[in-house]
This record gives sequence, C-alpha cells and structure tokens, in this order.
Amino acid sequence: MSVQRRATVAGLGSALPDRVVRNEEFERLVDTSDEWIRERTGIGERRFAADGQVTSDLAVEAARIALDGAGIAPEQLDLIVCATLTPDTPIPAAAVWVQHKLGVTAPAFDVNAACAGFSYAMTTGSAFIEAGQAETILVIGAEVLSRVMDFTDRTTCVLFGDGAGAVVLRPTETGGVLGSVLGADGGATDVLYIPAGGSARPATHETVNAREHAIRMPKGRDVFKRAVVEMAGACRQLLEKSGYAPDDVHLLIPHQANSRIMIAVAERLGIDLDRAVVDVESVGNTSAASVPIALHRAWRAGRIHEGDLVLLTSFGAGLAWGANLIRWTGPPPP
Repeated sequence: MSVQRRATVAGLGSALPDRVVRNEEFERLVDTSDEWIRERTGIGERRFAADGQVTSDLAVEAARIALDGAGIAPEQLDLIVCATLTPDTPIPAAAVWVQHKLGVTAPAFDVNAACAGFSYAMTTGSAFIEAGQAETILVIGAEVLSRVMDFTDRTTCVLFGDGAGAVVLRPTETGGVLGSVLGADGGATDVLYIPAGGSARPATHETVNAREHAIRMPKGRDVFKRAVVEMAGACRQLLEKSGYAPDDVHLLIPHQANSRIMIAVAERLGIDLDRAVVDVESVGNTSAASVPIALHRAWRAGRIHEGDLVLLTSFGAGLAWGANLIRWTGPPPP
C-alpha cells in the first residue's frame, strides 16, 4: 500500500516595514478617529513601506527567514510562487524579482486572488509537491498596499498595511497539508476592486486624476457578510471532506482583515476565540500577506506545536476565498 505524499511547512518567516502608521495619522487626512477605526476594525496601527521599498524586497526578507529556519539554501528551491496584487511591475512577476534577488534560477510565477491569494498559492504549491513535480517550494504572500490606496477615502485607507510572509514547503509522508478548498464568485466584482490600470481602463491622465488606480470598496457591508459566510463555509467544507470537526482544530488563522469578521467566522464555526488568531491590531489588513504573517507570528509566540491541526482561511476581491488544513509537522516553536 503506497503512502500518500503531502506538503509540509519546513520553514516560515515574515517581514514588516519599519514605518509604523498609527490611527491618529489618518485624522489629518479624512473624517475619522482612533476610536472609530478600532471599534469597527480592531486596527490600531499598520506598517507602510519606505520610499523605494517594493513588494519583492519584503518578500525576499520573509523568504530568507523561512529558508534559514528550514535549513535550506535558496539554490535548493524548485519553484517560487508569490501571491500578490501589488507586484513591483506588471511584468515580470514579483516572484521573478524575488528569484533574481535570491540569486537562484528556479521557475517563478505570481498568483493574484487579492486577499485570498495565499490560500490559492498554498494550494498550488501543495499540488506540485503531491504530484512529485517539486521537492522544495517557496510560497510567499507579499503586498505594498500603501501604493494603491486613496488617502481621501476613509472606508479603505485606514484598513490596509504592507508586509510579507513566506513558507517553505517540503514533502512528507505524515501530516502536512491534508487538503484545501477554493472558491470564487465573479458575479460580485463590483463590491471590491481597483477600477483602472488593466486592459479595460488603461492608465490615462483622467484615471490618475480620478484616483481610479486605488482600492475601492463601495459595498463594505456586502464584503463583511460574504467574508464571514464564505470563510466559514470553506472551513466547514474542508473539515468535513478531511474527516474532522471544528472541535478538532487547535488553531484557526483567518485572513486578518477586520477583527469583527474574524470573530464572526470563529463563532459561526463554533471555535473558541482562544483557538483563533486575531492579530490585526498592529499590522492591519495586508491582503495576501496576512495569513502567512499571522501564521509566523503565532508560531513564534508558541501557539503551534507538533501534531496540531491548523486551519487557514482567507477571503478577498474576486470575490475569492479558500482554506487549507495542516497537520503540523513543521518546525517546533522557537
């Protein structure tokens, strides 16, 4: 009887820019307050990239930490997958910039599922491992969202931050990524999007002056509701197909978008908050980077141990969502 080959997390890392942006700074820009932001989002501060600091810089910093933790040299990489909606350049991909900065020749490509990007990238990386197409894969979520924000729009500009998280995937015959679920609804593209910059509305003086290259969320309440429904639904579907129940989960790590959303997802699943990671207060919503950053910070805090069942889930523009279930066989807490 053959043993199923799966992907396991062999190393993990994260990186945040040095610049701390507290809620009070937005009071000079829009009609808001620290109390208003905290009450509605749970965010107290976030990090913004420095001038000249780009997505691949943060990605490489997180990647080096993950590689060092795994005891793996960059030259051993077979593939680099980067989830991002803010690549350094439209082409080449952010992953190719990462490859160049690491000084390696591994194939590299990006995945763009907005805030759900890491779920898609983890699923992709795991599939390569399971199929025997790769032995060592670097999966990254990285964003510099401060470059695609409208600082006159209080509904969005207070939410987002910059950062990167990374994991190194290696084969295992015990535990590892037990399964994944992905979903999308292209009929809801109008609730969260960037209007211009693509082939539909190429960049012009008019699109720039109208701030159409920034994130827009005209239907925030719809996003809130769908995020709760879809993340909880993806988690429940994944647990059921994997033969587990919410009570079996040791740690739930949802997309760090909004503390109220995360609490609602945990409650809908019947998972106590002491088994959930709500780490948005000092980081903000870092889109595709949020889950790997939260994963690394939870591991570093000693919240993940050998044999734990760890459930990752995310939701973003598209609409897109996903979940990954991991039986932890990765590194022990530092």
